[in-house]
Amino acid sequence: MKSLDVIIIDDEPAIRQVLGAYLQKAGYNVCQAPNGLSAYERLAKGDIDVAICDIKMPDISGIDLVRRARAAGIDTSFIMMTAFASVDTAIEAMQAGAADYMIKPVRNEEVLHRVVKSGDLRGLAAENRVLRSLVQGGREDEFVFGAPAMRKLERLVEKVSPTDSTVLVTGESGAGKGVVARGIHQHSPRAGAPFVPVNCGALPEHLLESELFGHTKGAFTGADKARKGLFLEANGGSIFLDEIGELPLAMQVKLLHVIEDKTIRAVGSEQGKRADVRIIAATNRDLAQMVAEGKFREDLYFRLSAFQIHVPPLRERREDLPALIPFLLRRAAARMQLGVGATIDADAVEALVHYDWPGNVRELEHAVDRALIMAEDGHISCADLPPQVLKAADARASADGVRAAGGASLREQLRRFEHAVVSQAVREAKGDRRLAALTLGIGLSSLYRKLDETEAGEGGPAGA
Repeated sequence: MKSLDVIIIDDEPAIRQVLGAYLQKAGYNVCQAPNGLSAYERLAKGDIDVAICDIKMPDISGIDLVRRARAAGIDTSFIMMTAFASVDTAIEAMQAGAADYMIKPVRNEEVLHRVVKSGDLRGLAAENRVLRSLVQGGREDEFVFGAPAMRKLERLVEKVSPTDSTVLVTGESGAGKGVVARGIHQHSPRAGAPFVPVNCGALPEHLLESELFGHTKGAFTGADKARKGLFLEANGGSIFLDEIGELPLAMQVKLLHVIEDKTIRAVGSEQGKRADVRIIAATNRDLAQMVAEGKFREDLYFRLSAFQIHVPPLRERREDLPALIPFLLRRAAARMQLGVGATIDADAVEALVHYDWPGNVRELEHAVDRALIMAEDGHISCADLPPQVLKAADARASADGVRAAGGASLREQLRRFEHAVVSQAVREAKGDRRLAALTLGIGLSSLYRKLDETEAGEGGPAGA
């Protein structure tokens, strides 16, 4: 296998030399560049796999370098470094096309970990696309998480995937439990066999046994032909039992027997069939509490939770959002077959980053889809975001304004509040200031004057 080619781009020689020596010792081919322009000349050859790049440099910034590389079709994976950490720089770097982001001072071990991860992703990208196409019907590429909580989750997935252990995935609705389950299957020896998802809460109770275990012809009214059931459909692969907490007690007993003796008995049959199936279950409920209340069998709970993985809610891993939002946007644009490239304003990204997302990734995905539908020419602004996101952003801005006001005069605080109300009306009117003025019950000239007064009070050009 080809050794990875890495370039270190930084105007500080000591950083280049220390990282270069460390990565060379780890077996990588390493070159260096003292600035963005010389780095671009080297990247243009097209043989660099990973670039470790400082953001602040004397000629062009690291973010501008990423943009130039992407515009030229250079697919090098960029790991950005900066001593000036902020959400804005993270957003800008990820939007430009960077794959990862680190805060100085960086540790050699952490840099090596990021390089290894980038190399693995590059090396397996083509193989994974083929595998997804064969097994799942061509699903889109997976998102690579960067938040510490998600990196810990990924390590658990890496540990349990090669085994045949039953896994219980827990977490709030929409947090990504299904993605984790599919990831376990994809990284297991069963990856070439079926992955069969089952929503236990969506199946009618009287059909559950037949759907899961199959039935013989004539087993019940309407059974005009035999059916082998979802467990046997997944034979050799994995079955994903989502919302396992919704399973009725009678079915819990049958599932326990399947786990213990690996035998499936169809409804109406006297004989069992061996089933080589890995079980991955998921729930957003507290199964331990359900056990205490007598609503879930304790023995089944212990068998399912032999290896447990918790998916943290999105609000606890905001570090992923600056990269996840453009990822979901690109995927939505491809799904909607937009002829233009989808883009999003930085302030819209910031509003999405700071929203709490009670519906987690699923809610975020729906919000991005809605915003893209509302957007003009594929460009999303704040006005295109869902009302609940804008409301939270305005509440945060008002709270920040009160804190910033400090000892400001009553007149100044009233002026800021008035500007917030006027700005909100303009946003709700999709930028139509005439409609906003009508909604507020003031003249158009008054609306312009109130906006201009605020700009002048903040040092902006009055009347702009």
